[in-house]
Amino acid sequence: MFQVLFERFVKGKVLAVQEFTDLLINSVRHAFTRPRYLVDTLVQMDVIGFGSLAIVLLTGFFTGGVLALQTYRTLSTFGEVGLLGQVVALSMVRELGPVLTALMVAGRNSSGIASEIGSMLVSEQIDAMRALGTDPLRKLVTPRLYATLVTLPLLTILADFCGMLGGAVVSTSTAHLSSAEYWTLAYQALQFEDCFQGLTKPFFFAIIVALVGCYFGLHTTGGTEGVGRSTTRAVVVACVLILVVDFFYTKFLIATGFF
Repeated sequence: MFQVLFERFVKGKVLAVQEFTDLLINSVRHAFTRPRYLVDTLVQMDVIGFGSLAIVLLTGFFTGGVLALQTYRTLSTFGEVGLLGQVVALSMVRELGPVLTALMVAGRNSSGIASEIGSMLVSEQIDAMRALGTDPLRKLVTPRLYATLVTLPLLTILADFCGMLGGAVVSTSTAHLSSAEYWTLAYQALQFEDCFQGLTKPFFFAIIVALVGCYFGLHTTGGTEGVGRSTTRAVVVACVLILVVDFFYTKFLIATGFF
């Protein structure tokens, strides 16, 4: 009995990976063929990008502030408070900015995407689209994927800046550093490798945020209760995948000697 349940579990996970990969391939392929639904993409850019702007800016600002506070306590022990700008800049650009931005966007939008598409599925709106000759993947999935690919890197840049701004507020008010000293060290600390790492991660995270929500929305079962389950699963899986991909991508960059 246990062996049968285990085999079903493994087969289910393998099938899920296969279906997710097929969803990704088809979404990318649709970008090179018509129709492209540009208006839907712009609408999703507004919903996903501008709609997440406030929470991303607040998260970045207070993350940078807390990071500066905690780092100040450690650096003051060794008399190296002047390095505060360098530590905050590197931490935000390399790691905290991309990951926290992706987690915030996933919490807000993966759930929304899953609930919206799941509601359309249980109310048979997607079947109606197929009956009218419209491809649901092209109409629903592709615009959300490319809207996230465009907006998430931009949100990450803003989160990085707000994080460094929060660190500057703490540095000038608590550590008593001059604003010029903080920003000079922060600017000089950043190299091409740091910016490359921090700005390539959002593209991987964007795929996760958009397609995980779409996947669970398209596989919703059980009516309105199933929509709630799909929403919860989308957020959990997206957040876990973001952390897992972040670890392996960082490990890959380190192993290849890129930075």
